[in-house]
Amino acid sequence: MTISDKLAADMKAAMKSGDKAKLSVIRMLRADLKNAEIAAGEPLTEEQEQKVLAAYAKKRREAREHCVQLGRQDLADKEEFENSVTMSYLPSQLGEAELTTLIKEKMAETGAEGTKDFGAVMKAVMQVVGSRAEGSTVSALVRKILSG
Repeated sequence: MTISDKLAADMKAAMKSGDKAKLSVIRMLRADLKNAEIAAGEPLTEEQEQKVLAAYAKKRREAREHCVQLGRQDLADKEEFENSVTMSYLPSQLGEAELTTLIKEKMAETGAEGTKDFGAVMKAVMQVVGSRAEGSTVSALVRKILSG
């Protein structure tokens, strides 16, 4: 079952149960997927759908942080809810230990020795990780490991 199929089924369930908040988020997710599909000119693959949802989740996290800075906890809570619904459609995120192991494997494969090899390691890691970890998290961890 693809993400789009899951969203369609969950949208029907949210409509039947009267869960307007979840329904609104699901509609936004479906709209983002449809827009990405139109831009691509062909149906999206599972990986492409995950990237679209990961980007949406990242926007929600950033918006939440901004709301907290402005002292608008009500809006921050709304953004957090939207993020949690979105994350439920994505594969589980990799933990720091798993990322560290993966980074060290890719460093060995690419022959990376220092920070000058940052780009090669990031490229190799992100190809494997996909949407299961945020790029900024991976980047910080790669820098930390490469710098020693």
